[in-house]
Amino acid sequence: MSIDRPPATPAADERYVLEARSVVAGYGDKTILRTLDLRIRPGEIYALLGANGAGKTTTLSLFLGFLAPQSGQVRVDGHDPIAEPGLARQRLAYIPENVALYEHLSARENIAYLLDLAGQAEDGAAIGAALSGAGLDAAAHDRRVSGFSKGMRQKVAIALASMRKVPALLLDEPTSGLDPQATVEFNRLLTELRAQGTGILMVTHDLLSAADVADRIGFLDAGVLREEVAARGADRFDVRALHRSYGGQAA
Repeated sequence: MSIDRPPATPAADERYVLEARSVVAGYGDKTILRTLDLRIRPGEIYALLGANGAGKTTTLSLFLGFLAPQSGQVRVDGHDPIAEPGLARQRLAYIPENVALYEHLSARENIAYLLDLAGQAEDGAAIGAALSGAGLDAAAHDRRVSGFSKGMRQKVAIALASMRKVPALLLDEPTSGLDPQATVEFNRLLTELRAQGTGILMVTHDLLSAADVADRIGFLDAGVLREEVAARGADRFDVRALHRSYGGQAA
């Protein structure tokens, strides 16, 4: 299995859309992350795996600016999410495990409203094209989302993320509750965003889905990034070796 650890000192001309350097973080007297080093480049999909309590949600909270590190540095496309929250949030999109949409609005209306909140106006045709590109059937564009499945909601969220054209995308358990076909479709959409240069951090328990789509997989254990594995060759990952590594840490 190929190990690819982040460099201690990045090259001066290297650009990272998401970066945590020697980060210690937690809540009150409880330390969750212990010297986290994590760097994600433009056009890279990074899957972060770990058992419950390993620090995955805390990592997302750092990049979202919900939590300040006790020490170390966190950057979103070069911006500190605590010192420069507005600039940092303009540079990323976030899709939670359960996508929150306005139930009484249609898919098209949801995107129009959320883009307007972000200060970005788009016409209905452009929104429709984004929804179709995300795989949502045209007949559903103007239906209320109250009757949408989780997979359909994820497609609306991906369409929104693609229209935001931000350099970084955060995903929290994106394939949880999706059937195998919906998972394959979701991963296809991620590869399209990657091709556009978006750097993606995907927090997940789904090792097989991560192996299908990720460029690197990191294993977080008790707040420490114990191992990183990079995709290599046509087979990408040694899935059995990944299972052994992940199984040992999740025990």
